[in-house]
Amino acid sequence: MSADSSQQLFDKAARIIPGGVNSPVRAFGSVGGSPFIAEKGEGPWLHDVDGNRYVDYVMSWGPLILGHARKSVVEVVAETARRGMSFGAPTRNELDLAALVRERMPWIEKLRLVSSGTEACMTAARVARGATGRRIVVKFDGGYHGHSDGFLVKAGSGLATGNLPASAGVPEEITKVTASLPFNDIPVLEKTFADTGDDIAAVIVEPIAANMGVIPPAEGFLEKLRELTEKHGAVLIFDEVITGFRVAPGGAAELFGIKPDLVCLGKILGGGLPIGGVGGKAELMDNLAPVGSVYQAGTLSGNPLSTAAGIATLRELGDPGVYQHLEQYAEELTGAVAELASKHEQPIQINRKASLFTLFFSECEVTDFDSAQAADMKRYAEFFHSLLKQGVFVAPSGFEAWFVSTAHTRVQLELTTDAIETFVREL
Repeated sequence: MSADSSQQLFDKAARIIPGGVNSPVRAFGSVGGSPFIAEKGEGPWLHDVDGNRYVDYVMSWGPLILGHARKSVVEVVAETARRGMSFGAPTRNELDLAALVRERMPWIEKLRLVSSGTEACMTAARVARGATGRRIVVKFDGGYHGHSDGFLVKAGSGLATGNLPASAGVPEEITKVTASLPFNDIPVLEKTFADTGDDIAAVIVEPIAANMGVIPPAEGFLEKLRELTEKHGAVLIFDEVITGFRVAPGGAAELFGIKPDLVCLGKILGGGLPIGGVGGKAELMDNLAPVGSVYQAGTLSGNPLSTAAGIATLRELGDPGVYQHLEQYAEELTGAVAELASKHEQPIQINRKASLFTLFFSECEVTDFDSAQAADMKRYAEFFHSLLKQGVFVAPSGFEAWFVSTAHTRVQLELTTDAIETFVREL
């Protein structure tokens, strides 16, 4: 246990780190209060410096699908580090990880590794513009594709909950070439392509929205995206930074049976260490330097430690039982919450796809960004703090997904349902 409390450490951090955090949503801005300071993780548990232990459903915002400090991953990272942590030269790990990705996602014919999901999405948009010679990239309201300038238009994640505008410092000229449409609205999508289809370079979409809370695609929505992009010669980009290797071995593209042109990856790809990747059709990927004229580079791209952790993680995810376990856990937990909500007559909407889910405190079904924003975020803040006091850590934002790992068992399931029942009963 640290000599300083979480509050003392956070106060010190706030004096030398903007807001005391290195990613805005960690600051508890949308739920109130100050964050605890994490000290260590073990399987499904997260410990803070004050001696508290929590059932963790944040799991580093998704990468830790095998749980904290998975022995097989930690050991290979330590072994790799002893041989050197960065070389600035190609390594075997880069090839092995790319081969594993292509095995799980055969529509990724070539893969370029980068250092974050933001960088992956930024690169995908540049590739699409370079390949098509067009300017406009279409995204969807509430979709978050990282913090590069062109995507900070009606974005989700921390921008939806941190009392932030789209973002200061982004020139209007850049956002003019980004069009943001309502998620799941097929008529608006069709009209947009009818009006400007020949100017659209790409459409980027989270195939399962997970940055305005989890919102599955409406029936026919992704199919219509595939149809319209093919018809108009635009590039279809799946942002699978969250869903990749999470909802199925081949991500959401496998789950829905739709092959995108480009895929953005991150999180699980690095097994808990920083990484990103963009991959897809060879004819598109070969636009990247040094083969083509679209420039992208990164000193730590394909870092040996990140690729080693990613290889170890993806190998363990080769067991089909992994996905059965994750989905069964999520199904049991959300089923229990639905029963509690009905029993106590509380307006809780549960959105789930595979093992990804979100609870919305709302009377209405949540199908897009507008309906997500209509949920009661004050009630969510009360829910968050109630669970935290009972030893359950969920996202400090009502617009995020819950993440389950293979380390979560019935012990954590029962602790969680008991904590939720306590909160619901006291309403």
